[in-house]
Amino acid sequence: MGIKGLLGFVQNTCPDTCHMVNLQTLANRHKTSYPGCIPTIVVDAMGCLRKWYTPHDWIHGGQWKEYLCSLQDFIDAFQTAGIRLVFIFDGVIEEKKREEWVKRRLRDKTEISKIFNFIKTRKQQPDRSMFFIPSGIATFTRFALKNLGQEVFCSHVEADYEVASYGLAHNCLGILGEDSDYLIFNTVPYFSINKLILDTLVTLMYSRENLCRHLNLHICDLPLLACLLGNDIIPEHMLRGFQRNCTAQYRSQYSHPNQRTQVIQSVANFISSIRSSPHGINEVKRRLPTWFDSLLLQKGLESYVLPHQTSPWLPTRLLDHGAYAKETDACVCPDKEIVQIVLDDHFKGDNVMICNVLFNGVADCSNTLEDDDDREIPGQALVYKLARQHIYAILFGTGAGSMCSFPVVKEWYIYPENQLLQPDLVEAVPLSVPGGTPSLRDLLLDGGANIQMLRFHTLMACFQVEFCKEELNMLEHSLAATCCLLIYLALKVNTFSLEDIDAFLSHALCLGRKSAEQLKHLQNRGPGGLSPIHRTNCPALDASTKGSFSALNWDSVPTNLLPAC
Repeated sequence: MGIKGLLGFVQNTCPDTCHMVNLQTLANRHKTSYPGCIPTIVVDAMGCLRKWYTPHDWIHGGQWKEYLCSLQDFIDAFQTAGIRLVFIFDGVIEEKKREEWVKRRLRDKTEISKIFNFIKTRKQQPDRSMFFIPSGIATFTRFALKNLGQEVFCSHVEADYEVASYGLAHNCLGILGEDSDYLIFNTVPYFSINKLILDTLVTLMYSRENLCRHLNLHICDLPLLACLLGNDIIPEHMLRGFQRNCTAQYRSQYSHPNQRTQVIQSVANFISSIRSSPHGINEVKRRLPTWFDSLLLQKGLESYVLPHQTSPWLPTRLLDHGAYAKETDACVCPDKEIVQIVLDDHFKGDNVMICNVLFNGVADCSNTLEDDDDREIPGQALVYKLARQHIYAILFGTGAGSMCSFPVVKEWYIYPENQLLQPDLVEAVPLSVPGGTPSLRDLLLDGGANIQMLRFHTLMACFQVEFCKEELNMLEHSLAATCCLLIYLALKVNTFSLEDIDAFLSHALCLGRKSAEQLKHLQNRGPGGLSPIHRTNCPALDASTKGSFSALNWDSVPTNLLPAC
């Protein structure tokens, strides 16, 4: 989530609300105040990816070992200062945020198109000003941080809510991220990742108390301010009339030339004027358009109220932040034991996509770096559709066996011509294996001697490469996964050539032993030299490679090969 213009307002209009601090100094004070307690910073991992991904040649998405070095340097800096880190990743897209998610995906799609147009026109790598996170980096970063010995969790609800809750519940030193909503939550201090100087651990810290003093509000009023300014739950365009009226009636006598600043100050003045009224929330609703859904306002307010907190702006506290726990009984998957196992794995950062499919029958995938104008190769969402359909058959079974009874999953995937007006309804497709599609219960809970082989054969069947499963089983897991995907691509994409396969295999076999420093000095590929292969998006591969994740390196896979985030 986020409130448009709020951080800029804080930095430019009320600078006393933010100031530079030394995190090691704060950690030392924390140790003094709480003896025996290790100073802990909870990290909004998704908000830090751009900061962590420092390799220059980002368009290839291939500098994996360099990226690992960047992560290790980050961890080492905090460990040296005696600060423990806890990383939380987005684990679910709540349906109340779907409209905003779609807007962002379409906006990112436009930005990716500009990147490829730049490459085709200039025949060179775009600079950092056009930087777009390499596909799959969030998925890989989770496993990388685990391999580096860090605590990693995936959220059951919106990540910023879980980050704020964790920080408050565990008396953390603060939150590290880049999201204006952390100024709204009544939680621990908020530190900026973008302003962080790693060598000195100096960064910008925001003060909710000073913001409230500047706006003449209380901390409990900040959620209402966020809702009336517009956030991911209440789109700003729905509030423009209300904001115009506020600006006309409650504009400060010291009018600011910046229009957004005027709006923020005027809305704050309005809230301050009705705060003491016992029916203040009714006055808010009266000022909003008649067509405005008041339930939306309630949901917006609830999204900022952490466990064991209350809000004077909510008549009742019907909070839904425990949605996953509450919905277990209403889950799409009826097997409660399986649901709990999947839920636990999800929280630990494993098999994240599966949880939402089993709970809500929904799958989604963010943007990947692929050229929509290149008609020779279909989008990755279409290339791997059949593999996903096989996985859905494993997750839900295949009904009564007739085509009309196969389970259906709602997919929000990005590919050319898809404007995301509604989800694609994608049927499960049974696996063509002896004995039929194995059940999820058997694959997860069976402790028999042959279960590992069944799991491996099932994975191969999902990618329709079971005809060479014996040969693949003789390879290291990372190489088997690579070969599995290359064979699948060769079968599915007509323009995938033998030269492409040779290039991938030679990189995988020859470069894995090189250090990050050696890889930095390898000769670059020719200008505009992007391989025609697009990133896959398959949770089965995610599960099959996590045990040997350190063997995978993006220098050995110069283009988009492994699972997308």
